[in-house]
Amino acid sequence: MSLHLISFKTCPFVQRAVITLKHKNIDFDITYIDLAEPPDWFLEMSPLGKVPVLKVDDEILFESAVINEYLDEITGGELQPKDPLARAKNRAWIEFASNMLGNLYMMKMSKDEEHFDKYRELLVSQLHRVEERLGEGPWFNGAEFSLADTAFAPLFRQNSVAGGKLSVLDADTMPRVCAWAERLLALPEVRDSVVDEFEDLYLSAMQKNGSYSLARLAA
Repeated sequence: MSLHLISFKTCPFVQRAVITLKHKNIDFDITYIDLAEPPDWFLEMSPLGKVPVLKVDDEILFESAVINEYLDEITGGELQPKDPLARAKNRAWIEFASNMLGNLYMMKMSKDEEHFDKYRELLVSQLHRVEERLGEGPWFNGAEFSLADTAFAPLFRQNSVAGGKLSVLDADTMPRVCAWAERLLALPEVRDSVVDEFEDLYLSAMQKNGSYSLARLAA
């Protein structure tokens, strides 16, 4: 069986799949495309025109949560709770993390203070919900690393761009989230889930979009 991941270099949803692949030591190939000018072969392959897409031999999988469950299931399934209710709750929090990634993107790419503040407040409110959900750790479900951890890790990686100077994390009001984020960012599979030029590309996209965040960064 061959696995081939189709990626965009700054996409956090692709990073979820890469983290899982690397965490489980799964062999895979990766191809990077430009989503602003996607090749015809990709548009034929991806029903939603989005990444990640995983080619499994000649079959196609899309959506990061689906891809990660598949990768886990073909290699033992230890990254998901065994209890059906706990597994379903993890899926719900993975979807919550997806919404947070959207809000983080909108915050970083906002062109004015009003929209920047709007999405920042949404994110902070969501982070406080996660703070209430977390236990003593070290991971989302306690002692066992899970797909929920792989789902949230890209959020913290993108939040850490520019040395965390635009971070929405607050150690005083969300200590558990901050400790969890620090542990995730220290993992080799999280560090290696992005390309070497990730931060430059991310900041360049913000600049191209006329991001208000960069004005905050320069202040």
